[in-house]
Amino acid sequence: MFLRGLATISFYADDIDAAREWYTELLGISPYFVRPETGPAAYIEFRLGDFEHELGIIDRRYSPNPTSDPGGAVIFWHVDDVEQAVERLLARGATEYEPITKREAGFVTASVVDPFGNILGVMYNPHYLEVLEFRTGGMLGE
Repeated sequence: MFLRGLATISFYADDIDAAREWYTELLGISPYFVRPETGPAAYIEFRLGDFEHELGIIDRRYSPNPTSDPGGAVIFWHVDDVEQAVERLLARGATEYEPITKREAGFVTASVVDPFGNILGVMYNPHYLEVLEFRTGGMLGE
């Protein structure tokens, strides 16, 4: 298998301290990894979700393309309720990028631009839940 799963998603921010505060409040957890350990941070990383995927936020000075325009791939994170997730993101200062869109087979997507210029996608993904159910041995509904 060539692509085996998400390892780290990297976002950029001009103000790492503001990004740390915004994402800590949004996610309800603090970053588990900060470099350097003392002084102004250049990189922070959170572990998220059922498989502890990594969300890293890098000082934009280290970006290979230091633009502040939103762009690049849109990474969709599974959420149980897209409308609720979008409301929460907008209430925290994100702006709509793609409105809530119902897709075939029960998929629902939306994306926002965080206050730091990164596109953050949220999705209700029935396939994600099927894989999770399989990996947990059918213990999700118990």
